[in-house]
Amino acid sequence: MGLRPSRLVSRINTCVSERLPWLNKAAFVGKGKLDVTPEGTFVVYECFKVYYPFHKQVKNSAYYSRYQTKYRRRREGKTDYYARKRLITQAKNKYNAPKYRLVVRFTNRDIITQIVYSEISGDKVFASAYAHELKRYGITNGLTNWAAAYATGLLLARRTLKKLGIDEQFPGVEEADGEYSLTEAVETDDGERRPFKAFLDVGLARTSTGARVFAAMKGASDGGILVPHSENRFPGYDIETEELDAETLRNYIFGGHVAEYMEGLADDDEERYRGQFHKYLENEVEAGDIEDLYTEAHKAIREDPFKKDEDEGSKKTKEEWKAESKKFQKKKLTHAERKARVEQKIRELAA
Repeated sequence: MGLRPSRLVSRINTCVSERLPWLNKAAFVGKGKLDVTPEGTFVVYECFKVYYPFHKQVKNSAYYSRYQTKYRRRREGKTDYYARKRLITQAKNKYNAPKYRLVVRFTNRDIITQIVYSEISGDKVFASAYAHELKRYGITNGLTNWAAAYATGLLLARRTLKKLGIDEQFPGVEEADGEYSLTEAVETDDGERRPFKAFLDVGLARTSTGARVFAAMKGASDGGILVPHSENRFPGYDIETEELDAETLRNYIFGGHVAEYMEGLADDDEERYRGQFHKYLENEVEAGDIEDLYTEAHKAIREDPFKKDEDEGSKKTKEEWKAESKKFQKKKLTHAERKARVEQKIRELAA
């Protein structure tokens, strides 16, 4: 009976002699024969059996009794504990001084920025600002774009410093110019005063060049908070020359990239332009109005970072909220009222 090529290794018949190391004889068990043809190809004949090093993991009771579960928020994929550990660990020579984080999160329709510090009992929010609050300052559209993220970070910074009573000592960059800068210490009557310091917490967001998390960080930095960072993740940074184009960054801060897109889309496809920017058109916002819109918003934020909605009014007291919630509670009937209610239903049925 003649030998015939094995079906298992017939695919490698075209291998050239230089690829001999790829065909590892140690991976074969049993008896067999390996021939080299005059053309330099390999032919493996039957009786060879390939041994694979992979095997099924047996998960018995011993395995499960020793299994250590990860933190709940790690199991849910919500928290990067490698980063969190380094963001909340405070230097031991600072005793009980809290370590603040600038937390930036994006949803589909909003931007959340918070100044947070950690305690044993959990995280505590010192101050917060949301993109939907920008409506109070004249920004009604595009509440999740780059310019809105910058304005939200600026709003958070001014609120935080005003709450601490140092907003006048640290005005930040009053007119955004796109230049790279860090908030520095200032001289006061009592000596040198260092700025409020917070570290950027991006969560699970990708920190790619031009990402919106850095817009909120830039807004907070220009607002007077010291956020340690470099310039190499801002839009306009050239990786080859290692220089930042401040004009490009300024263009993003004032929504210039949105205005350029609006103008280009209006020229190319009028119907699509009216569909995509119909909210802008309803509010009579054209491409040429966007920069002035954000300029006025930045001024208004600095004037009053705690501005309320006109129809919001004053806050309700605890007793007023309690009375408000009671309106939706179903009142229980007494025994006599329930008995009278049953008799009333019987009379209605008998009538």
